[in-house]
Amino acid sequence: MPPKTHIDTFGAVSLVGLALLLAINQVVIKVANDAFQPVFFAGVRSAGAVLCILLWMKWRGVKLTLPRAVVPSALLIGVVFSVEFLMLFTALDLTTVSRASVIFYSMPLWLALSAHFLIPGDRLTPQKTLGLVLAFAGVAWAIFDRGDGGEASLLGDLCALGAAMGWAATALLVKATPLKTVRPEVQLFYQVAISAVVLLAVAPLFGPLIRDPQPVHYLVLAFQIVVVVTFGFIFWLWLMSIYPASGVASFSFLSPVLSVLLGWLLLDEKIGVSVLGALALVAVGIVLINRAPKIQVPQNV
Repeated sequence: MPPKTHIDTFGAVSLVGLALLLAINQVVIKVANDAFQPVFFAGVRSAGAVLCILLWMKWRGVKLTLPRAVVPSALLIGVVFSVEFLMLFTALDLTTVSRASVIFYSMPLWLALSAHFLIPGDRLTPQKTLGLVLAFAGVAWAIFDRGDGGEASLLGDLCALGAAMGWAATALLVKATPLKTVRPEVQLFYQVAISAVVLLAVAPLFGPLIRDPQPVHYLVLAFQIVVVVTFGFIFWLWLMSIYPASGVASFSFLSPVLSVLLGWLLLDEKIGVSVLGALALVAVGIVLINRAPKIQVPQNV
């Protein structure tokens, strides 16, 4: 499919579906944490995804070789990817899906802020700055207002915040290092391959690896490996290559909204004023950060 200049019907439907998949993913991780220790589960997921991505690349005729100049960046992004998912899976073990999702999907805030200083030409505008302020206020509200009770924990919320920053760092590495010259499938392969080694190596430090697995939990693990990591992530990278990045990113506000709804619907999580207020601020902030500026048309005099 040739590159598009705007989000068409296919793109919009695909992005809404992907946002729903990512929201379901938060619930799936929460459920799987009943069966497997979170860091171990994240490592097994990455290890399984390595095989799936290899098969995909073989079918597509994509080579794994990296130019020497790209190797340090590939190693670094693999480590950052490992920290991101160590934090996210731990967060979903300690706090609710609703709170973790609101905080985790604040990623565009941290990406826009860091890009202002590290990526030439990606400066903050007044609109982006307002979005940053609103999103930051939403994250702060979610973390510091403990009125919702339930499973919420400060440590879990802070882990979700660390995961959001790790996600932003991963995106920044792709944009600002020689990795941008490498095909998306290759980028993803090295992220999951390195994270599989790192996460499985450190998993014993976080307690027993197996909790109480039932047959359904193994189906959940397969869903994570095949649907979410392999096809979901590759599909997202493909959409990024077809549609304008700002248009794709503008749909990211749907994921925390859907995650909060699914947490309430499927896990019976309590949704209080703090979660809803934080969600609204983060969602509006993300829209403002990713919204393309209006082009000024010169007037004839």
